[in-house]
Amino acid sequence: MKTKPYALVIFDWDGTLIDSQAHIIDCIERASLAAGVEPAKPEAIRHIIGLGLLEAMQTLYPSLSTQQQQRVADEYRAEFMLRNHKPLPLFDGARLTLEYLAANGYELAIATGKSRAGLNKVLQEMDLKQLFPVTRCADETLSKPHPLMLQEILQAYDRKPAEALMIGDTTYDLEMARAIQMDALGVSCGAHDVERLLACQPRACLNSVQDLPAWLEQQDSD
Repeated sequence: MKTKPYALVIFDWDGTLIDSQAHIIDCIERASLAAGVEPAKPEAIRHIIGLGLLEAMQTLYPSLSTQQQQRVADEYRAEFMLRNHKPLPLFDGARLTLEYLAANGYELAIATGKSRAGLNKVLQEMDLKQLFPVTRCADETLSKPHPLMLQEILQAYDRKPAEALMIGDTTYDLEMARAIQMDALGVSCGAHDVERLLACQPRACLNSVQDLPAWLEQQDSD
């Protein structure tokens, strides 16, 4: 019987499992305008996807006061949760990949820059909550790239970093894993391009999570 290369697979959410980039950019632009702030360029917004919300606002708008940054963050929450909610698609093959991993005995978790309320809402809407017994969000721990959320997930599952694999579409995901010597994979379907991801020295960079089962099978055979 083959031995699985990892016991635990940890996923980022936005840009890794769900195609939310355009929606996030639109919500931040609307939130900025509602707060009386000139919106940042879409390219700049794209590169802060994955950070905790307040950290994202601080990076996007460093010249604003803390109060103004908080106002944009508050408007974003309202925009995302209440005013501009629309169904967002999982990437092709993502659901099948998650079901494959669960059926083959992998433990699953999410480490995301989303808020707890935001993640719970989308997991419930997509009927995915049962696949992720353990999740961590930026508003209940430290934001990426600090590795605390990964350390908390490992503790919840009683696993060591060598037993786990982190998968994400941003350098924040990969840097977070590297900080505790956890293996990581990049996926090029999200916010950061392949060149940036490879600079963080992941095990590999896949086109999307639907390529994950084949990659894991290859590790089994090596």
